[in-house]
Amino acid sequence: MQTHNLGYPRIGKKRELKKACEQYWSGKIIQKELLDVSRRIINENLKLQQEAGIDFIPVNDFSFYDHVLDMTLTLGAIPQRYHDVILNKANNELDLYFAMARGYQKDGLDITAMEMTKWFDTNYHYIVPEFSKGQSFKLLSNKIINEFIGARQIGINAKPVILGPVSYLLLGKEKEEGFEKLDLIDNLLSVYLEILKSLQSHGAEYIQIDEPFLALDLTDKAKEAYTAVYAKIQKELPNLKIILTTYFEGLEDNLPLALSLPVDTLHVDLIRKPEQLENILAAIPENLKLSLGVVDGRNIWKNDFESSLQLIRKAKEQLGEKRILIAPSSSLLHVPYDLDLETKEESLPAEIKQWMAYAKQKIKEVALLRDLSSENPSAESLVAFGENKKAIENKRISTLIHDAKVQQQMDALDAVPVSRQSAFTQRKVQQQEILKLPLFPTTTIGSFPQTKEVRSWRSQFKKGEISAERYTDLLKEETKNTIQRQEKIGIDVLVHGEFERNDMVEYFGEQLKGFAFTENGWVQSYGSRCVKPPVIYGDVSRPEPLTVFWSQYAQSLTSKWVKGMLTGPVTILQWSFVRNDQSRKDTANQIALAIRDEVLDLEKAGIRIIQIDEPAIREGLPLRKKDAAVYLKWAVLAFRISASSVKDDTQIHTHMCYSEFNDIINHIADMDADVITIECSRSQMELLDAFADFEYPNDIGPGVYDIHAPRVPSKEEMVKLLEKAAKVIPSSQLWVNPDCGLKTRGWDETEKALIEMVNAAKEMQKEFAAIV
Repeated sequence: MQTHNLGYPRIGKKRELKKACEQYWSGKIIQKELLDVSRRIINENLKLQQEAGIDFIPVNDFSFYDHVLDMTLTLGAIPQRYHDVILNKANNELDLYFAMARGYQKDGLDITAMEMTKWFDTNYHYIVPEFSKGQSFKLLSNKIINEFIGARQIGINAKPVILGPVSYLLLGKEKEEGFEKLDLIDNLLSVYLEILKSLQSHGAEYIQIDEPFLALDLTDKAKEAYTAVYAKIQKELPNLKIILTTYFEGLEDNLPLALSLPVDTLHVDLIRKPEQLENILAAIPENLKLSLGVVDGRNIWKNDFESSLQLIRKAKEQLGEKRILIAPSSSLLHVPYDLDLETKEESLPAEIKQWMAYAKQKIKEVALLRDLSSENPSAESLVAFGENKKAIENKRISTLIHDAKVQQQMDALDAVPVSRQSAFTQRKVQQQEILKLPLFPTTTIGSFPQTKEVRSWRSQFKKGEISAERYTDLLKEETKNTIQRQEKIGIDVLVHGEFERNDMVEYFGEQLKGFAFTENGWVQSYGSRCVKPPVIYGDVSRPEPLTVFWSQYAQSLTSKWVKGMLTGPVTILQWSFVRNDQSRKDTANQIALAIRDEVLDLEKAGIRIIQIDEPAIREGLPLRKKDAAVYLKWAVLAFRISASSVKDDTQIHTHMCYSEFNDIINHIADMDADVITIECSRSQMELLDAFADFEYPNDIGPGVYDIHAPRVPSKEEMVKLLEKAAKVIPSSQLWVNPDCGLKTRGWDETEKALIEMVNAAKEMQKEFAAIV
């Protein structure tokens, strides 16, 4: 029996890549220094997996920004607007790559970034490929080949990892009408074959090809593409051993297709869908090996060895050990580096830590399961097995997990209001009488730049270097400054800036019971943006108010309205590492009850506009359409539990970003938020079509500029977007705002962009005043 890994975290165990990329972007280091950092991270990852006993170690799982963007660069699928960047001799391949990810605003050029969206149902963002009719591809970057050669130079005959051609096309977007992206498969495949032949010529024996769409609903055309593509690869490269990986879902109706493809090994996710193993074993052909994804690549809980061994033994009985590989369920990109780096028991108690495993520990679990599955497990493995059983049982019976008061609240859930008192049309009249907002009112999504000074204060406070009083005074001054800046710019509805918050989920989790926290539990969200998800280990409740102090303080500084800012229950759920001993629905409802209490306290404190962010509600949607209705029912209900107890004249906002809304627009409407703000600028307002076609009844704030890129948009650019929006949404329903929070931006670019945004709103007000 052999082992392999689908991918390893790439940010560095202390986020070295994040820091190096940001230094490179700011001009503080040169490209060679950035490449040196990347090589150190790659080599450390390779050696760690080799020492753990992994047989097939991945290479090309490293990325400076995003592995889908890596593939776009490799395939030469460069959108036309970046060609001036290519022609600029001062730029190189890496600068072109970062321009596509982040936009480009120098050398007399002003080029928007490529669109970004969520990677399946994770909180990782990928850069969306752009396709045109008859598009050609060419091998532009040798990254995958160079990294394989680099691994061999340190004594590791690694397994190259490449995103499969069908999934690559399905992840992209047609940028013109008159064709389907899968029409490009023949053009694309020739470059893939060139890459695979080059890897084989350099000594690659096994190559991992990721085809996650095999676990999703597929059209007949996509199924035909899979059959044709892998038949062609097998014909051209008959001796190449392909490990075809699927993850995040079960194969289900695509099982016959997956089993028919001429590959050496098929990988399946037995964490997400353990029940699929029986059907696979009943139909698997004799020449196909099976990779069992039995270690969770998405969550931080320790593997239950006994449960995993039952699956492995079942497969072994039928296939024999030589046809089985043991692996994590997916790439370990989605979990932190090393649990050994967690040393603060006050934030992560030892009892909870013993239930957990990060990437380094999960790699060891894979190797241990291989040994425990053998005829003669080592004494060391048997000891580890005993310790594992003890930890799993300790978690099951722990008094830390269950709270009788929370269970009583859950039993009384039916008594909690889940609908507003009046319909939106009536509420809007009452709200406008109080708020007196202009046409095209302006606001922001919530956060403002977290400068080095703000982060330094938080660090000093946590280390005990400054007192709580001093820390509060500093944050008050920053909040006051931010209110004044917004007033000067002329924004209509202000925010307090969220300087007291480290993260929009972690901040709430730190104040709720049932959460634990880590020092180094960082995972990549996109590019250099890393998040540190809280750990939901037990029943959730709110001991005391979470945000009322800062909202009241900010409101006291201005005669304008200040939004209360909260994170919604589904987003807190999705962006945490969630307990795996009860349903996600029940955990979401526990969080919703806690947020409801906070909403009511904000209302009592005089906050008339309350935003409950739910950027992750689309992200949580099951990958199979047949499973969507059940999830959407409880997800929408959780939001309504949190929001529906307020009076009609309290205005409820929500925010969503990087989501395709077409298939869930009726459920978005069911949330019944008075105002929804959404990401729209990178898609050039395309996302609004779903709201227009549906005739969405409530107010909408389509983002008019992309905060994830450092460029400052012009007033004219934003006016064009707003005019485009006003063609499909009544002007009386439109708000004006950025795509997302401004936490990661600098003050200079933020103020310049917001001034342009307010001026764009004023121009729209003049243009539409007579019409209204």
